[in-house]
Amino acid sequence: MAADRTSRQAWVIWTAAVIVYLAAVFHRGSLSVAGPLAGERFAVGSAALAVFTVLQLGVYAAMQVPTGVLVDKFGAKRVLIAATVLLGLGQVLFALASSYPVALGARVVVGVGDALTWVSLLRLVASHFAARSYAMVVSVSSALGALGGVIATVPLSMALGSAGWTLTFMAVGAVTLAYTAAVSLGVRNTPAGQQPTHVASQNVLRQVPAAWKVAGTRLAFWVHFSTGMLPGVLGLLWGYSYLVDGVGVEPGTASVLVATLVLTGVLGGPMVGAVIGRRPASRMGIVITYLASSVGLLAVLSAWPGGQPPVLLAAVAFVVFASGGPVSSVAFALVRDYNPMAQVGTATGVANVGGHSATAIGSLIIGLLLDVVGHLPGNEAYRVALLGAVALLLLGGVRTVVWWRRARAQVFEAEKRGEQVPVRLRQRRWDLPTAPARDTEPVPAPA
Repeated sequence: MAADRTSRQAWVIWTAAVIVYLAAVFHRGSLSVAGPLAGERFAVGSAALAVFTVLQLGVYAAMQVPTGVLVDKFGAKRVLIAATVLLGLGQVLFALASSYPVALGARVVVGVGDALTWVSLLRLVASHFAARSYAMVVSVSSALGALGGVIATVPLSMALGSAGWTLTFMAVGAVTLAYTAAVSLGVRNTPAGQQPTHVASQNVLRQVPAAWKVAGTRLAFWVHFSTGMLPGVLGLLWGYSYLVDGVGVEPGTASVLVATLVLTGVLGGPMVGAVIGRRPASRMGIVITYLASSVGLLAVLSAWPGGQPPVLLAAVAFVVFASGGPVSSVAFALVRDYNPMAQVGTATGVANVGGHSATAIGSLIIGLLLDVVGHLPGNEAYRVALLGAVALLLLGGVRTVVWWRRARAQVFEAEKRGEQVPVRLRQRRWDLPTAPARDTEPVPAPA
């Protein structure tokens, strides 16, 4: 496990890996400004263009658990190399595609490459950084990744305008492929002098159920589910429409408010990471505070007389909702603390599914509710649609509390047996009085 003192080599490895993640976020968002050109190039309409995004997100979510298993089996370095190759090849194919089906295939390749990056990066951080540094490094990694989304807007739009479709996407694909050499030379699975821990072939199929039996993994899943839902739903699809049609905000102001979702993630990530790194016992308090605040604000927005809350209230609410992105990093800190190192990749993949599945479900629920009440004015329609987000957030919050209590019970049971525990906790009146559920695994010794 990582030593208490972070080595220079660890930072070199992290730098090489986080650049891959930044590139993945760039490739993920590269179609956002290329949409009009794609419609002309492939002679398709808006619905067909939307399939690019839906397909890529679906591939990403579906690949998270398999990615975790691959990382535990083959090591993060090999998986990152595969990710870099797939991202580069996918963009080269996209540059040369002249038909819609080929372009869809290219985005699937990009989606698979994208899906391989985050879990691999977190596995490397878990191996090379001490537990007290883990949350901070993960938060900074997420914030840097968000810069990839920024680069995929104005800079990419300027490149497309000057160099054109084929040359622009061919160039970014070629640069990504060339970076494979840096990953090969700069990344190590474990610190120097340590042997890598890989899962035996006969145990690969047992990884997912073994990770799921850990109470801390289930807690991490529901934390990511609950905290990642609102930033994803509002940032990817419904935020702008809600502000313009539901609140009556001017389009320019609405764009700025939606941009706060990204900005809050970039600025808030390191701050949350620093707090939970120094005081790990406070991390679930932060999660519960976020969930309670978000449910309360959603309820106020949906119940506001006339259905159109003040713009200032909507702005404050969006900042609070956006903080769910940084807070979601708590999930990965929980995974690291409650799982043995050989299982961290798989458990990270399981937890990472939570926020993405919640985003997809939340987006669908809001869309269905808007269709049902489409005869109502925009403000009234969105008042009803927000109730779907409230219900989903309450579901995630309840399940988070249930598994929080069970994970705490495991820690207290381990302390009674005289074992070391990941985090020292103070027992409260609301804690479970008995041992945790039988279908969960014991708490591993801390790093």
